[in-house]
Amino acid sequence: MPLLPTADPYLPGHGDPTYAVRHYDLDLGYVPDGNRLDGTAVLDIVVREQTARLVLDLAHLRATKLRLDSGRPAPRVKKWSARDHRLVLQLDRPVAAGTELRLTVAYGGSPRPVIDRYHGDAGWEELEDGVIVAAQPHGAPTWFPCNDRPDDKATYRITVSAPAGYVVVANGALVARQRRAGGESWTWAMDRPMATYLATVQIGRYATTEHDPRTRTIAPPDADLAGSFDQQPAMLEFFERVFGPYPFDAYAAVVTDDDLEIPLESQSLSTFGRNFCSPDWEQVRLIAHELAHQWYGNAVTLRRWQDIWLHEGFACYAEWLWSEESGGPRSCDAWARHHHERLAGLDQDLLLADPGPELMFDDRVYKRGALTLHALRVAVGDDAFFAVLSDWVATRAGESVTTDDFLGFASERTGADVGVLLRPWLYDAALPGFPQP
Repeated sequence: MPLLPTADPYLPGHGDPTYAVRHYDLDLGYVPDGNRLDGTAVLDIVVREQTARLVLDLAHLRATKLRLDSGRPAPRVKKWSARDHRLVLQLDRPVAAGTELRLTVAYGGSPRPVIDRYHGDAGWEELEDGVIVAAQPHGAPTWFPCNDRPDDKATYRITVSAPAGYVVVANGALVARQRRAGGESWTWAMDRPMATYLATVQIGRYATTEHDPRTRTIAPPDADLAGSFDQQPAMLEFFERVFGPYPFDAYAAVVTDDDLEIPLESQSLSTFGRNFCSPDWEQVRLIAHELAHQWYGNAVTLRRWQDIWLHEGFACYAEWLWSEESGGPRSCDAWARHHHERLAGLDQDLLLADPGPELMFDDRVYKRGALTLHALRVAVGDDAFFAVLSDWVATRAGESVTTDDFLGFASERTGADVGVLLRPWLYDAALPGFPQP
């Protein structure tokens, strides 16, 4: 039996590099009673390498009908099968690079998370009364057929029908809301390129609080947002000063009625448990962290999972910046010193620029990544440092990037050899000394 492709070694069994998806159009119907999802997905595909096979990622759900169309005489799907959470389409002839195809997949079943030995469970998850989708890094296939690789960014249109009384939230802008027999359909459109793991749907009995024209919190009606989520407008205004314009039209925080251990990142919105409705710094810092991901992780996204520090180090540094700006527990420099001292007492076995799948979400990636940025800031000064951060997003929004891309970009902008400066932080296991002017 031929091997199925893997696009990124950190995520075995996901992604097919022979094609890319430009747009996903998802039309879903969900019934909470019985956890039933039925959908039709339309994928606009461009072939990157000549191939007679397309492999999609789809977990726990069964495809029932396929159709393949093209502007020219289209190849036919000779046969298709489900294997190892993949949908394998064998074509009747090879298709050349550059060929554009439209694939329609009807599917359904009872969605549930997938479990990975390194990263635990991710994907579609039932709550006490509703649903969250936490897809990072491998959960997207639990609710739609996709090319699940972080470097394949597409636009999305997501329509979800749910029973009356439920609110449906997805990425981007709400473009339609219609009553249907026994319920409502909600259509959301994300017109900026988005990686599959950042696509999400949240379903619950929620009320919306509009903090200002660009920030809102969608939460249980009795949730107390004071001192926590009502800080988001000020956070966004500050981050725009240091990171550049917010890269999407608006931002939402979804607060579930359930408690959640950690918040969940997705493009243009983040998801939190009710336990984050607290003015305590440990909760507030993560509200800032998830908002910062809209610049670093969502607008500009890693090309390979090994470069996860480009997301988590940047968002962690944003926590320290917000602490200083808001009069929090410590200044940015004090946080850097605090975490450098803590890291010095931990195992020195992590390579920040290639931590391995077992350690890619280790807390040391977050803190050492933030310290790497602090080292750059100390070396080049505030003006040059913040110019790098804002220009990085301004010029790379919508793209997928690597550590080398960032080092080259920062060197060009500052005139310093940033690769040499940051190499010990990125590629040596031993922790460098605290950055000195």
